[in-house]
Amino acid sequence: MFYSFLVLLVWGVIPKAEACTSVIVSGKMTKDGRPILFKNRDTSRTNNVAVLVQGERYRYIGIVAADDTKPQAAWGGHNETGFAIINTAAYNLNGCEGKDSNGDGEFIRRALEICSSLEDFEHLLDTLPKPMDINSNFGVMDAKGGCAYYETGSNSYVKFDVNDPSVAPDGYLMRTNHGMTGCRSIDIGVERYMAITDFMADTYKAGKIDMEHILTVVPRYLTHGLTKINLYDIMPKNYDDTKMFAFRDYITRWSTASAILIQGVKTGESPLMTVSWTNIGWPAASVAIPLLITPSGVMPTIVGHGADGSSWLCQKAFAQKEKVFNAASGNVHDYIDISKLINQAGTGILQRVLPIEEKIIESGKTMIEQMRKGKKADKLAGEYYRWVDAYVQEVYPQ
Repeated sequence: MFYSFLVLLVWGVIPKAEACTSVIVSGKMTKDGRPILFKNRDTSRTNNVAVLVQGERYRYIGIVAADDTKPQAAWGGHNETGFAIINTAAYNLNGCEGKDSNGDGEFIRRALEICSSLEDFEHLLDTLPKPMDINSNFGVMDAKGGCAYYETGSNSYVKFDVNDPSVAPDGYLMRTNHGMTGCRSIDIGVERYMAITDFMADTYKAGKIDMEHILTVVPRYLTHGLTKINLYDIMPKNYDDTKMFAFRDYITRWSTASAILIQGVKTGESPLMTVSWTNIGWPAASVAIPLLITPSGVMPTIVGHGADGSSWLCQKAFAQKEKVFNAASGNVHDYIDISKLINQAGTGILQRVLPIEEKIIESGKTMIEQMRKGKKADKLAGEYYRWVDAYVQEVYPQ
């Protein structure tokens, strides 16, 4: 009872929208030997874009807020050395008051600009003036196979090496919105941590720890971690068979703005073969597209700043999201019409975008494999991104 009261009290201080879910998988455990960083991003600034930026030292691809045009902050991405980083806000790493921090995104952007390894990242943490105004679990990966979480408060950090069997016996770790070394009486994101734990345990047992399975399932995982209710078990008959349902503390939620899976490289591969599989917009209504850093910096147009400053794909996904969260009044962000998301007739928005994404992924994997064999990255990426732009705009549900 006291614990529940504390959590409710803390919710009055902590911004509910900042509720991300993440996974790191060692390359020792994936089917293809390439490590994985994954983040499902929740934020109050839901209008996101993917950008390629020339940083102080390195070029990087990152997810940023659409109105942060410089940008000042990044919320996940990788650079041309194969260094990659994501975060989840961890509200318990600076004491039991549950205080938020303001420097996490700027810190990620700085790391992408100047770091090429876990050692560089640790040096950055060690040399920044304290306090750092940070309160996050940072997931970090490099082209040498290094991958770790850094539970980081404003004055110190603790490293969790995913390649260390004593730390990660199954070769993977998860984080939501609390650190394991923080004030555990105010843990946030517990239900989502339970959900991602269940998913990864099932995935491990089934031998499905690979990029595609995590990328396509986790941002649309519809089993609640605490109640174990799976929305697929209660699907309405069709799109018009309205069925309202309380939808809180699932991995995806109204405030989910993007998802990113960064696929690292194996020993001997070029760091430029690091891939950010990026899903811009509400992931249950959007599609993932592979983004690589090529010599010319070519990118698909539908994920970047359009004429209005927003991503075409992000805005389309949000329009579909509003059909799912369609309650006329009340706490509209906590209730969905399941029929608009999934239904027995297969006409829900998620069921309509999954085949589109499947084709994008299969074509993307073909492109990437050709690059790995030494074929010209600019030509391949340019052709692929032109096709993606045209294909998605043609077939995306109206």
